[in-house]
Amino acid sequence: MNTFGRKFRVSIFGESHGELIGVVLDGVPAGLELAQEDFTKDILRRKSGAKGTTPRIEADKPRIVSGVYEGHTTGAPLTIVFENTNTKSKDYALFADMPRPGHADLTAALKWDDCQDPRGGGHFSGRLTLPVVAAGVVAKKILEDATILDDTPVNAVEARIVELAGISLLGVTDENQTQCSQSTIPAAWQQAIDQAIQEGDSLGAVVECVVPSIDPGYGEPFWDSVESLIAHAVFSIPGVRGIEFGDGFRAAAMKGSEHNDPIGADGRPTRNGAGGVNGGITNGAPLTFRVAFKPTSSIRKPQQTFNFAKGVTDTLEVPGRHDVCFALRAPVVVEAMTAIVLADLVLLSDR
Repeated sequence: MNTFGRKFRVSIFGESHGELIGVVLDGVPAGLELAQEDFTKDILRRKSGAKGTTPRIEADKPRIVSGVYEGHTTGAPLTIVFENTNTKSKDYALFADMPRPGHADLTAALKWDDCQDPRGGGHFSGRLTLPVVAAGVVAKKILEDATILDDTPVNAVEARIVELAGISLLGVTDENQTQCSQSTIPAAWQQAIDQAIQEGDSLGAVVECVVPSIDPGYGEPFWDSVESLIAHAVFSIPGVRGIEFGDGFRAAAMKGSEHNDPIGADGRPTRNGAGGVNGGITNGAPLTFRVAFKPTSSIRKPQQTFNFAKGVTDTLEVPGRHDVCFALRAPVVVEAMTAIVLADLVLLSDR
């Protein structure tokens, strides 16, 4: 389904090469200040054009069509749309007969009996992360004034790339890691991107997300644990292959005395091996997790796939415009998904 959330409900719609894409937000509190300009910063962080990203450039201009009056949200469903104008659908005709390895071409055709829109990846495209980012902007506004238990505000949600092509650069500044423009991207990453472009290949990356100030008490045991909800949202981002909180998979090789977080006099952990969550509930430490993004499926390098028109295994060389590393534009999408989950929890706590 295309809707997420219980109190703050996010529904996305549209296809990559359709007339438009958009999002409907239900449960937005009345009275939030909201204008088109509020979306600019995060939309630009997701925008393509830098080396390693797709050359498809769209205006990405948000149009608020409902739920706002005289600069404030009304409490009615909020709808934001974006037009698609720079499309080259003919580049995707080949994939009906020769589905791309690692892509949803085949699974979509099987699920929907070839009735899906294949242009640009249709509803499976990373293009659909744009309305998610728009939803994240609204969710961040909800979090700006949110408090729980001891009136501590939920502060900014911050994500950055911490590893690209297996190269970890934790010492790089936040600005470099989140902006990823051609002028600021770390040299080692740029070299890896240049090599992948030359070889007609693609790269993956790891994005780290931190909510530095969040009070204890969010989440529920088992089904609605904070980790479960965030993982649900984050795995909805195209290309995500894994998520880990705190020590993550390293905890499996640690002893309890190493992994357990000592508790300080204020009742909060003094280290953060749990990533800010115990028993599915935030413990007062920064909420910290990392997300693994796979390499882009669409690559120029020849790959083997099945040609259903000819009934034989065949060689596919993907045409069109695609990201070499779509994770370059992913930190703001991870932030948006995290803010959506937390906004829902905030509004549920106000019942």
